[in-house]
Amino acid sequence: MRKDYNLSKRRYVIGGFLCLLVIIFIIRLFDLQVKQDKYKDSAISNAFLKRVIYPARGLVYDREGRLVVFNQPAYDVMLIPKDVGSDIDSVALCEVLGITREELQQKWADMKDPRRNPGYSAYTPQKLISHLSQEDFGRLQEKLYMFPGFFIQKRTIREYNTSGAANILGNIREVNANDVDRDDYYRSGDYTGDLGIEKSYEVALRGHKGIEILMKDAHGRIKGKYEDGKHDIAPESGRNLTLSIDMQLQEYGESLMKGKIGAIVAIEPATGEILCLVSSPNYDPSLLVGKERGKNYASLVRDPFKPLYDRAIQGAYPPGSTFKPTQGLIFLQEGVVTTSTMYPCSHGYVNGLRVGCHGHASPIALKPALQTSCNAYFCWGFKHFIDKKGTKPSQQFEKWKNYIVEMGYGYKLGVDLPGESRGFIPNSDFYSKSFRGANWSGNSIISVSIGQGEVLATPLQIANLCATIANRGWYYTPHVVKSISDSVIDNKYRTKHTPNIKREYYEQIAEGMRMAVLGGTCRGANLPGIEVCGKTGTAQNPHGKDHSAFIGFAPYNDPKIAVAVYVENAGFGATYGVPIGSLIIEKYLNGEISSARKSVEERMWNSNTIISSGVKKH
Repeated sequence: MRKDYNLSKRRYVIGGFLCLLVIIFIIRLFDLQVKQDKYKDSAISNAFLKRVIYPARGLVYDREGRLVVFNQPAYDVMLIPKDVGSDIDSVALCEVLGITREELQQKWADMKDPRRNPGYSAYTPQKLISHLSQEDFGRLQEKLYMFPGFFIQKRTIREYNTSGAANILGNIREVNANDVDRDDYYRSGDYTGDLGIEKSYEVALRGHKGIEILMKDAHGRIKGKYEDGKHDIAPESGRNLTLSIDMQLQEYGESLMKGKIGAIVAIEPATGEILCLVSSPNYDPSLLVGKERGKNYASLVRDPFKPLYDRAIQGAYPPGSTFKPTQGLIFLQEGVVTTSTMYPCSHGYVNGLRVGCHGHASPIALKPALQTSCNAYFCWGFKHFIDKKGTKPSQQFEKWKNYIVEMGYGYKLGVDLPGESRGFIPNSDFYSKSFRGANWSGNSIISVSIGQGEVLATPLQIANLCATIANRGWYYTPHVVKSISDSVIDNKYRTKHTPNIKREYYEQIAEGMRMAVLGGTCRGANLPGIEVCGKTGTAQNPHGKDHSAFIGFAPYNDPKIAVAVYVENAGFGATYGVPIGSLIIEKYLNGEISSARKSVEERMWNSNTIISSGVKKH
């Protein structure tokens, strides 16, 4: 019997066609059930409403247990676009919300704009209006039945028991597309920390969101909880923070810096805990809460005095004579000098060039040089170190730079606040390029020896040096959070750093700083009953009047506080740096300012150095 090949071919064709149909069906089924959420979202949203329950954000206390930041209720108008009827009474809605029809239309457009709201879906809850007032909330709650698809989302916003410390506390803002992409915890309309501890401790403060599943009827009205809340997830409140900041000292420091540009940083040497971190000018943190946040933020950005700029950790300044203790430590460690080594001062350093100095005894040794802030002494020591026989200046400078870095300069210290600057400490390659390969020596860069030239440091770094001297040779990384509830602070804030310099040399520097208070440039910091050690700084400013600086710690043998003050365009260190620094020390250790020094306090409160800044006053 002959085989019918045509029939065989038809069988294969039909079989292949059926297989193709099955494959297409499977692909389409996979696409509908797995890849596309549209129909799934539609079915779920018809029967259920998944409402996010926002957790209470963690509270913030100061080191004495005073409540600084807490929460207050806020209300957002939410809606599911698919459930909003086309016949909505927009006039009544505008009347209830207290907005115009044009404003409502703009909010609708913003909500649907993928650039502003990348997570938009007609089937999921969307935010129409933020921060509804208590009065508007009450009116809308009464008439909510008139607006199908609408509901009110309760959340919390920040409230403050202080008008200061904005640079430390930070604020919260609505997330943007980058936040949503970076962290799947967020969805459009959520809030996140912005600036200060609100940003750096965001994960601890925000807690965990909860979910409430509600049933809806055919008209979209809420009928109650699904299975009596069996499937709900309770929110977890954020962790509370206890700051190392003494808020009374912080507010006092801000009052002293009123009318001035600059910073105060005070550290507890034994722990690295920051007692106050003042940046001036500052602003009230409550300005960045509520409906007016955007307008107020724009105003702060435009302010010529830049209150959003945290000068305490971001300002990079020439440290001036507050840098001289670092030089003395290096000279002693390297054997360039002993405490009895004398250098001449002919009203300054004179050696082919001149670096001026005020009148005092000459020749002079290390501790009297710290006492009188002699420029010549540190210039001569630096020159002898850099120009050491048998080595290249570049090699010696690298050794010098490494010591400086060990003392906390040139790199970020790692404070637990965003935006810290590293300052600037040049290396030998920097000068080789600057001099275009030509030979250079200690004389070529002599201004570095007295904290001028290319050297830049933040007030935080300067205060940290003071804390290191107070401890006689070690420090903890400065930090503003003392503890976290049900958790621990990062181990890096409990790790001791010890520069490669002998303790005995720190003792010598501390003695020189004590002499400066007893009978030198820091006499204004000589407090009855408190052994203060200090060092002034007058930093040259090519753009205007010199900057006034001071570092000091107390008590001498059992240091409880180390402070750095930096006031821009304020002249000599003794004019503003010393009075402000000594008032901070006295206030912290004694709790009050003695009657004998009230006049100093009044003078600092009433003085204004902004007029010398080159920035027009408001």
